[in-house]
Amino acid sequence: MKLLVALLALSVLAGGCRQGMMDQGKVKPLAEDDFFKDGSGARPIPAHTIARGRLNQDESFFSGLVGDRLIQVMPMPVTRELLQRGRGRYDIYCAVCHSRTGDGDGMIVQRGFPRPPSLHEARLREAPDGHFFDVMTQGYGVMYSYAARVEPQDRWAIVAYIRALQLSRHATINEAPPDERSKLEALPP
Repeated sequence: MKLLVALLALSVLAGGCRQGMMDQGKVKPLAEDDFFKDGSGARPIPAHTIARGRLNQDESFFSGLVGDRLIQVMPMPVTRELLQRGRGRYDIYCAVCHSRTGDGDGMIVQRGFPRPPSLHEARLREAPDGHFFDVMTQGYGVMYSYAARVEPQDRWAIVAYIRALQLSRHATINEAPPDERSKLEALPP
């Protein structure tokens, strides 16, 4: 009997606490509300407030645009480290559709999904660097945005690696530096 009374008392206490929270008013931050005198459900953000870790001063770096035009070249120097990082990110995020060589025949395509364009098509070899960054940021066709998955620095690294892939298939011996060209010309055919 004591156990039954204790359980009943506990359930009344638990139900009473929850009920009060269920009945309290809800403030939705972006909706109109009578919580504040001005009818807003939230206070405006103070002037010059910047979210921690998100100071995006270089607009072209974070958007791939100068004004409303795609930037033509990478906004950072292309280094061996950047290319290695780009290759790693490309293999993780891009190769499943575009394949490791960029021909558009990745594993997802082999499973029946739509084939993306080959990165070696003339129109993509001639596209500005900002195009690839913009496609990764905004998405294009059936490709969704990778902005929430891939940081801007890594998107630029992928762009650098895409350019390296394109060069690997379409460069001529005349584009090689003179000392490297002589080594290549000395190789047997």
